[in-house]
Amino acid sequence: MQAITLNHPNSQDGYAVYRLIERCPPLDTNSSYCNLLQCSHFSDTSVVAKMADQVVGFISAYLKPGQPDTLFIWQVAVGNEARGNGLAKDMLLNLLDRDACAQVTHLETTVTADNAASWALFESLTRDLDTTLTRSVLFDSEQHFGGQHASELLARIGPFEHASNRKDCA
Repeated sequence: MQAITLNHPNSQDGYAVYRLIERCPPLDTNSSYCNLLQCSHFSDTSVVAKMADQVVGFISAYLKPGQPDTLFIWQVAVGNEARGNGLAKDMLLNLLDRDACAQVTHLETTVTADNAASWALFESLTRDLDTTLTRSVLFDSEQHFGGQHASELLARIGPFEHASNRKDCA
């Protein structure tokens, strides 16, 4: 497999990110404009993975308003061509190691109960960070989605330390 690079996304990556997410069910697609904003306005807290200049992975995230110690992961997308090599976790760790996340002690995301791959990813990250993961309903199927979408469970991971403060860093 070719080398994969992880970088801050930019607006030129927006449409390729949109196309990647289209190819990654069960992810909800957003408008291409939304992905442009994620790649530009949230570049410091998002990551794009490229293999031979092609977007093969993307994480959109942001610092929660009023909670600068919490990084909220909006979406994690990995294309078929890059699956099975730990890319999703590498992208998450890349984000957590950035200066923009120096104050982050918790990570949050939402996952439907039946998304085994996402739960495995976040449980593995929890173990790597030597911390805990709690689950609770954030958006209820009936109350928030009119029964048209499964409930979204909030996964909250933490507390943990920034990479520069962790014991395993030299």
